[in-house]
Amino acid sequence: MSAPTKPVVIGIYGLPGSGKSLLTQQLKQQLEESARFVFHEGSAVIASLVPGGLTAFQALGEQEKTYWRELAIERIASECGPGQPAVVAGHFMFWSESEEQGTRVCTQSDLKTFTHIIYLEVEPELVLERRSNDTARNRSVVSLDHIRRWQRDEVTELRELCWQNDILFTATSSPPSQLLDRVERLLVSFCDETAAQNLSTAGEKLDGLIDSHKDLETALVFDADRTLSASDTGALFWDHVWKTTARDVHGQVGHSDPLKAVFSSPLGYSYTAFRQAMLLYEEASEQVDFELACDAVAASLSLYPGLLALLQLAGTCKHRVTVVVVTCGLHSIWHRVMQKHGLDRSVKVIGSEGGLVVTDHVKAALVSRLREKHGLYVWAFGDSVLDLPMMKAACQAVVVVGDEKSRSKTMDKALADAIEHGELTTVAQVLLPSNVPPRLGITKLPVIDITNRDTIATILRRPREQIERNIQHATSRSAAKLLMTPTRDATIAGPALREAHRRVGWYLGMEMLADIIGTEEFSIPHVQGHQTTGHRLHGESQTLIVALMRGGEPLALGVNDAFPSAMFLHAKQASDVRAGHLNGRETVLLVDSVVNSGKSIVEFVQRVRQLEGLVRVVVVAGVVQARAVSPGSILGQLLVDDGNLGLVALRLSDNKFTGRGNTDTGNRLFNTTHLD
Repeated sequence: MSAPTKPVVIGIYGLPGSGKSLLTQQLKQQLEESARFVFHEGSAVIASLVPGGLTAFQALGEQEKTYWRELAIERIASECGPGQPAVVAGHFMFWSESEEQGTRVCTQSDLKTFTHIIYLEVEPELVLERRSNDTARNRSVVSLDHIRRWQRDEVTELRELCWQNDILFTATSSPPSQLLDRVERLLVSFCDETAAQNLSTAGEKLDGLIDSHKDLETALVFDADRTLSASDTGALFWDHVWKTTARDVHGQVGHSDPLKAVFSSPLGYSYTAFRQAMLLYEEASEQVDFELACDAVAASLSLYPGLLALLQLAGTCKHRVTVVVVTCGLHSIWHRVMQKHGLDRSVKVIGSEGGLVVTDHVKAALVSRLREKHGLYVWAFGDSVLDLPMMKAACQAVVVVGDEKSRSKTMDKALADAIEHGELTTVAQVLLPSNVPPRLGITKLPVIDITNRDTIATILRRPREQIERNIQHATSRSAAKLLMTPTRDATIAGPALREAHRRVGWYLGMEMLADIIGTEEFSIPHVQGHQTTGHRLHGESQTLIVALMRGGEPLALGVNDAFPSAMFLHAKQASDVRAGHLNGRETVLLVDSVVNSGKSIVEFVQRVRQLEGLVRVVVVAGVVQARAVSPGSILGQLLVDDGNLGLVALRLSDNKFTGRGNTDTGNRLFNTTHLD
C-alpha cells in the first residue's frame, strides 16, 4: 500500500517589511475565481488558535510559542483539500540589531509540512523604507547594514534547511512591478509540475521530434555534459554568473557551483533535486541576462572530434537514423552548441527548461519509448551513473571515458555492478582521448574506436535489413494461407486445432528450416534392392527441438515429424533447458505457437547462450507479431546482434491483439477456455 500523498503547502517568506502580507492579498484576489489555492497569514492562524489572540501569544515564553506555531501549521496542512494547496505567509527569524544573532521561529513542523518555499529577496533599501513608513505595526528601528545581513542569513539558512528537508526553495528578487506575476507563475508551476506529468511531457516532446513519415531504424541517444564534451555546461554557466555578479547563489562574495551543493545534499539525484536545480537557474536569470549567458557557454564549448564526426555522419543518414541529445543540462545551451556546428536540423535536443526537467528516469523512459513505441534500435552514449538507466534500456550501450581526473568517480562501481548482474550485456567503452586509462579493464568492458570505419559502419548499419535476413516467413504463400485458415477458425479447437498446428510445424520444417539449416546426404536402401542416396536435415540427430509449453507443443510435434531423429524437450520455463540437453547439439529449435512481445523467447535464447554460446538457435512459430521483431524490440535486437540466431514463421502479423481467455491459443488447443 503506497503512502498518502503529502499535501502541497507553499510558504512565502521574507523579512518583516518585504511585502508578504500585501502580496498574499493580491494573489488571493488574482486567483480567487479559480479557487485553486487557500491562502493563510501565519500570524492570523496563530491568533485564531491561541486564547487571547496575538497579544496573549506574544506574552508567552519561546517554548509555548513554538507549540502554537507548530499547531498552526499542522492545522493548515490538515485543512488542505484534494488538489487545493495552501499558501502561507510567515516568518523565518526575528532579529533585533542589538542581538548578535536572530531568533529562528521556523519550527520542525514547518520543515515537515512545507513542500515549497518562496523567499521575497526585496532590495534592502526598499525594506527599510517600508518599515519606516509602516504606521500600522510597531517596527523596530534597524540599519540598512543590519537588513542586508538579516536577509542574507535568512536566505542562506533557509535554503540549506529546505534542501535537508526535501523542500523546494527559491528566492526571487523580481522588482515590485513584476513580483505578483512571478510568484503567481511559481505557485501554478509548483502544482502542475509533478514527476508523472514531467515524464509525460518528456514523452510527448520526444514524439514530436521523431518524424514518423521517415523510414527510421536507428536512434543514437547521447548524454551531453562530459559525454559529447569534456566540459560541464552547468559549471561553465555558474562560472559565468560569478564572473558577472561576483556573488554566489547565497549572495556571498566568492565562487561556488550551486548544482554540486544541491546534488550533494540529502536531495541527492531525486526529482526534487532536479527541480531545485532549475529554480536556481531561474534565480540566476534575475541577476544576469540568461540568453547571453547561454551564448557565452555554448561559444566556449568544444565537442570531442570523434563524436562530432559521428554526429555529422549520422546526419547524412537522417532518413533512417535519428540523433537525440538527452541532457539534464539546459536545452538552450545544447541547442546553441548544435547550431554552432550546423547540426541543429539533424540532432534533436531534449534538455531541462520550460517546465521540463530531465532526470535519470526520464532518460531511461525516453530510450524505452524509442524502442517500444517507435520500434528503433537504440545506441546510448553516456559517462556517469545518471546515464546508466538509459544505457540499460538501450540495445547497445557505449560508456564515454574521459580524463581520469575529471570523470565520474562513482561510475566504476555502479558500472561493474550493472555488468555483473546482467543489466548491461551489450556494452563497450570509447576512450577520449585514446590514451586515457580505460574503466574496469578492456576484458570486462571492451574498447571501441569511434573513428574506425568498421565501428562507424556498425553504429550506422541498417538493423531492419539484418533482421529481415535472419527471418523467413510464408505469410503471402498460398500454402500458408491454407494452413493458417483452421488455426484462425473460432469453431475449431481441441484435437482438430492441435492437428492443424502439427501440420504447420511439419510444413515449416520441410519448407523453411531445411533451407536455413541445410541438408546432408546419407545412404538408404532403394526399393529396387540397391543402396541409393537420401537426404535429411543437416545434423538432424544433433538437433534439439524445445517445445515451449503448452502452446508450442503441437507445432513442435509437427517439426519433429519432419525431423524424426531430433531430440525433443518439453520446457515450461527457460531454466528447464539444462547443460546436458545441449551436449553435442549443433542446432536448437525453440518452438512456440505465437510470439507476441518476444519476451519469453528471448529468455530461452539467453538461457541457451548462457549454457552454450556457439550453438545455432532458430525460433519456430506459427504467428509472430511484427512489432516483436522490430529493430527496437528485445527479440529484434537479438536478431541484429546474434549472428547465429534465426526465425521462421508461418506468418507475420501487424495485429497487436493478444489472446485472453477463450481467444488464447493455448486454451483453444486444449479446450480450457472455461478455466479463464
